[in-house]
Amino acid sequence: MAEPTATLSGAVVQYPGRPPLGPVDLSIIPGEIVALVGASGAGKSTILRLLAGLEAPSEGRATRASGPAHTGFVFQAPTLMPWADARTNVALPLELAGVAPAEARRRADEALSAVGLGDRLIARPRKLSGGMAMRVSLARALVAGPDLLLLDEPFAALDSITRRGLIEDLHHLWAARSPRPAIVFVTHDVEEAVYLADRALVLDAATGRIAAEQTLPGSLPRPGSWRMNTDYRSAVEALAQALADAMRSPQAPA
Repeated sequence: MAEPTATLSGAVVQYPGRPPLGPVDLSIIPGEIVALVGASGAGKSTILRLLAGLEAPSEGRATRASGPAHTGFVFQAPTLMPWADARTNVALPLELAGVAPAEARRRADEALSAVGLGDRLIARPRKLSGGMAMRVSLARALVAGPDLLLLDEPFAALDSITRRGLIEDLHHLWAARSPRPAIVFVTHDVEEAVYLADRALVLDAATGRIAAEQTLPGSLPRPGSWRMNTDYRSAVEALAQALADAMRSPQAPA
């Protein structure tokens, strides 16, 4: 069996004025897509930061097979440099890693073309729609060829049609890469979780521990008609029930 891309072992995070998060035990398999669902404040974003190496656990361990330099992170907002065009925003992580500027720009152009923005290379963020800006952010996360891609509700603020298109594009971008990166994404939307992921993890509302794990049916990437499949609908209902149970935890804050 391949070495996990990332692992949390008994990870606990202490925050002043609130109960600790965890312990959390989690292994991310190379190339899989994992959804994290849970109530607001359950610790979903904290788990992403632990996996990314942006935060260290107070107890336990967070380990990465290839180190944080091979991690891409897409936040809830695009977080683009407003004074820089799309090409410059995407090339930035390569240049910070020591890639020659000309090569960084070439690879940025390829990444932007892959997300459907080959005609927006010199557009600044203010000239981009919300969906386009998120595509730039996704291209920036993928341009260095990460083996782990972390997504913190990047589609939440988008309209439903744009959101659906980006979800399907993410599948195709993932499937086109060799080797495929592991993806861990946070969502409040159980339908999004079932459509995007191989498996879903439900966090307990009070402790942030993994309260339930659901292996999702079907192969990735999903066919366009899969949302009408009875297996999809059954998985959505099962995950919604697991989430409702986790949110009714007797220790959960009101």
